[in-house]
Amino acid sequence: MTERERPTVALLTDFGTRDAYPGIVKGVLASRAPDARLIDLTHEIPAGDVRAAAFVLWQALPYLPAGSVCLAVVDPGVGTQRRPIALRLPNGFGVGPDNGLFSWVLSWGDALDAVEIDPARLSSATPSATFHGRDVFAPAAARLALGAPLSDLGPPQDDIVRLPTPGFTRIAGGVAGEVVWIDSFGNAVTSLGNLRLSGDRAELTPCWHPLPATSFHAAAARLALGPGIVLPLSRTFADVPAGEPLAYVGSSGLIEIGIHRGRADTGLGLAPGQAVTLLFEG
Repeated sequence: MTERERPTVALLTDFGTRDAYPGIVKGVLASRAPDARLIDLTHEIPAGDVRAAAFVLWQALPYLPAGSVCLAVVDPGVGTQRRPIALRLPNGFGVGPDNGLFSWVLSWGDALDAVEIDPARLSSATPSATFHGRDVFAPAAARLALGAPLSDLGPPQDDIVRLPTPGFTRIAGGVAGEVVWIDSFGNAVTSLGNLRLSGDRAELTPCWHPLPATSFHAAAARLALGPGIVLPLSRTFADVPAGEPLAYVGSSGLIEIGIHRGRADTGLGLAPGQAVTLLFEG
């Protein structure tokens, strides 16, 4: 098997790195699918934060090799009646709990191809009530990495749990959204859309809403955080003095808020769910 042909399993969890949980899951994968490449997207999702996991998976998925299996385990409902699922994603497969984690990476209108994982098809042992990452999801991901069809894992599912999409509303003179993620540098990523700059023009395309793009003069764009806090759109951190806040287009194409040589979360009091507004008219 060539390097190009090797399957990829990408892991996203809230396990942290203090305990052996990520290593145990990777051990199961290595035992069952020894040729698979394992990629750690992150194990530092805030504990039980399914919404954060849904965003990070959306952010990372386009950069994974075609056919990758995303093993995503942020599972506050482990051991309850929530279903373990596997499903087809735009460039591969997803395996994890049916709690909304996969809902933001699915394209509008695409037919759902999903199954409920039957643990009895993976092992004769009874899975732990608290560690489905090891006993259910890792074996299922390994099976898919080896080329098995979804139907091998369990019966088909007509629907999955869907999270509400990140906020995006057209308003007079702009759009309103919210902070969806704070990265490790303290920068706030917003849901205000994918912004492309070309010369003096900007084009804003909603990411999670089937709405048309909007074009406007880039110089007119400014981000409002609240009374008295309005930031012009900058290209990079060094465009403002050290310690000053700025709005900019981040590496995922989304509008972000930062502080040059500082943290926007503590410096501006930002947190996921906080309202933000992009103004570009009037």
